[in-house]
Amino acid sequence: MDKILLEITGMSYSHSQSGAYALILGEVNGARRLPIIIGGFEAQSIALGLEKMQPARPMTHDLMKNFADFYGIELTEVIIHKFKEGVFHALLICDKEGMISEIDARTSDAVALAIRFKCPVYTYEKILSEAGIIMENDSEEDNIDEGASEEEENEMSAYLTSELEEMLKTAVENEEYERASLIRDEIQKRKRK
Repeated sequence: MDKILLEITGMSYSHSQSGAYALILGEVNGARRLPIIIGGFEAQSIALGLEKMQPARPMTHDLMKNFADFYGIELTEVIIHKFKEGVFHALLICDKEGMISEIDARTSDAVALAIRFKCPVYTYEKILSEAGIIMENDSEEDNIDEGASEEEENEMSAYLTSELEEMLKTAVENEEYERASLIRDEIQKRKRK
């Protein structure tokens, strides 16, 4: 089976499920997307990894990366290999001195680790055909479960981007990851304009 390379194309708060986020993985050089509902902790970890921000203390995915590095284990790729009863299943493909191992993982954890190991994320045609959606353009992606409420957006709009970047740094240092993700979303929104 040929693997299809995916990339993170978006992430936003899910209004349909309290405390959940929608992670959007997109087919590289294609219009199909896999929307995956993930928990708040995993969303924060993914966001921090994408922003290359280091919290004061290592989060679980950072700890796993440090542990793997210490014992000479390399995560070479992540494969979203199954979609069963509305749930995506992923495999971590690991290499330790030429010995390849497959480890079952939740997709959200697998993506958070892939970011830290800088390894590719793949899926198969069957998964994209069954669970993928087609996005005509990026503006549709921006409308999927918009993240912040109007009140939060108004609060953020009062600040300069440089002030928001300082607020983001402070929020991460204070381990206020939900606030940090809202601030990060506002900064990214401004960069797209």
